[in-house]
Amino acid sequence: MGLSLNLGITYNIFVQYNRVEFNMNESLPDLNSSVDVNANVSFFRRLIMFSGPAFMVAVGYMDPGNWATDLAAGAKFGYKLLWVILLANIFAILFQTLSARLGIVTGRDLAQSCRDHYPRPINYLLWFLCEIAIAACDLAEVLGSAIGLYLLFHIPLLWGVIITTLDVLVLMGLLSLGIRKMEAFILALITTIAFCFAAELLISKPNAAEILTGFMPSTLHPEALFIALGIIGATVMPHNLYLHSALVQSRNYTRNELGKKQANTFNFIDSFIALNGALFVNAAILIVAASMFFKNNLTEVASIIDAHKLLASVVGSSIAPIAFGIALLAAGQSSTITGTFAGQIIMEGFLGLQIRPWIRRLITRVAAVTPALIVIYIYGDSSVDSLLIVSQVVLSLQLPFAVIPLLHFTSSRRKMNVFANKLWAKIFAWTASILTVLLNIKFVYDLIADSFANPKPESSLIQFILLPFACLAAPLLVYIIFEPSWRNIRVRALKRIKINQATIDALPVPSFKKIGIALEGDHDRDIQILNLSLPIVKSFSSEIVLIHCVQTATGRYAGNMVGDSEAYSMEYYLTEMKSFFEKENLIVKTVLGGGDPEEEIVRIARNENLDMIIAGSHGHRFISDLIYGSTVNGVRHKTRLPVLAFPIN
Repeated sequence: MGLSLNLGITYNIFVQYNRVEFNMNESLPDLNSSVDVNANVSFFRRLIMFSGPAFMVAVGYMDPGNWATDLAAGAKFGYKLLWVILLANIFAILFQTLSARLGIVTGRDLAQSCRDHYPRPINYLLWFLCEIAIAACDLAEVLGSAIGLYLLFHIPLLWGVIITTLDVLVLMGLLSLGIRKMEAFILALITTIAFCFAAELLISKPNAAEILTGFMPSTLHPEALFIALGIIGATVMPHNLYLHSALVQSRNYTRNELGKKQANTFNFIDSFIALNGALFVNAAILIVAASMFFKNNLTEVASIIDAHKLLASVVGSSIAPIAFGIALLAAGQSSTITGTFAGQIIMEGFLGLQIRPWIRRLITRVAAVTPALIVIYIYGDSSVDSLLIVSQVVLSLQLPFAVIPLLHFTSSRRKMNVFANKLWAKIFAWTASILTVLLNIKFVYDLIADSFANPKPESSLIQFILLPFACLAAPLLVYIIFEPSWRNIRVRALKRIKINQATIDALPVPSFKKIGIALEGDHDRDIQILNLSLPIVKSFSSEIVLIHCVQTATGRYAGNMVGDSEAYSMEYYLTEMKSFFEKENLIVKTVLGGGDPEEEIVRIARNENLDMIIAGSHGHRFISDLIYGSTVNGVRHKTRLPVLAFPIN
């Protein structure tokens, strides 16, 4: 009984004062539940209210990074790879639907779900990979906008890249209007892209029968397979999975089982319509390339700039290249807006760090613009398409780290309850996931192998950056895939351990007769430590040893023999702190040390025969630890005594 009481007191104190926020923060708090959905209106009206998130996601599926692969596919192989675009779109609808379901059912976006589920080091690695993917995606958007400016206004690409940094001002203006206005703006840009390619299709006059034949699966020889892999890698965008799971939470509806079921239905319809719009754009790019270039034996056209130059001469019209340039500029600008949200979601979800969106936009844009400026300055405008290829490779590498956790989470009954994936959905989703991951791995492998066999401007980037990156990411991928199995093994092992009251009573009662409390020398912080320690020392009727280490130059030289002015003032300070416990009729002793705090606390604990050490923790992370040190962790690793660290301000 004594053990249960003492452990209960200690546990309650630990939970109360660690102030653990069990991740109850909202995704995109400024937009969360900001759009009211009236349940009493017609089906069509509610569909309009729910529609929007998928259209913001869809722009990522028609961003400039897709254009190069679609152009190459149409120019080299005509309509034969249309079925690959259709397959990639089916996968996209599947994954985006699952992403939306995760956000609707759990109220957590994919990044937050990862933070809830995985250990902190794994989360940091996943966040780092996501940030690289966001920068790579933004790089494609920067280059697309810059190429659009070049094609329409003959602005040099170097200056076009610089001009694109100003879109942060556009973003600031849109954010102030609310999510519905932003969704309307994105929809206007998508409509512009669709109209431009509708005009391109009318001008190019493709063969309808051959188009239908192209949607029938066919065997692929190595070069066609390489481009097909690029299409899938460029189509299914990892950052969109994080984005969609957050954007669907912008709707305010009754969050019971029926409300969530209806929200899932409306968001599936939203995704189906929006992503089929993206399918139209990607298929239109391939069809235009096939009807204008493949039919005229211009099979080596893979450059966006070259395609634009040839459009006028091939079709004999000035409208086609203008529409092409406008669509490219619209694609770049629409994608860059949604990329900002994705970056914000990833940073807030994985790290719990909230910064202003325009600052986040600036950070991402600088990360994307810097390599673009350097490479274009060194290699010239011809390097743009190489940069686009590199950006798609990075996205291909990141994709498994978004798709696999998404499938694990949406298949979990514990997380999703009745909305967990059914068996047929699991089979379909895992088949699509495994196929997508394997195709992306092969795509990356082929690009790395080709960089050695056929050196190109981007080969050095692939060999010295992407190759090590891929090698380091492989062990993390293995962990992500098999983590649920390892977790289940641990859970089953714990279930085999039968714990009852008799077992608890038979355990030895812990004895903390002498507890050391490490003070910092800061009155406000030390009062926090003493207040938090008091219930514990009173419950065990412990003797207390107040400890402080003098870290002056004299203290580090003389150790526990220190006798400088700092030592004298701290002796007086410890005496004052001693009275805090003496008022409670507890036995208190003070010990002053000098030198390295970790070594001194461990030495004092050994000399004083302490049973427990209590200290304050500031919650330092990485850089802060390098600057300020991490005493608690050091003490924990250098002694076998229990160390209790209370978070203090």
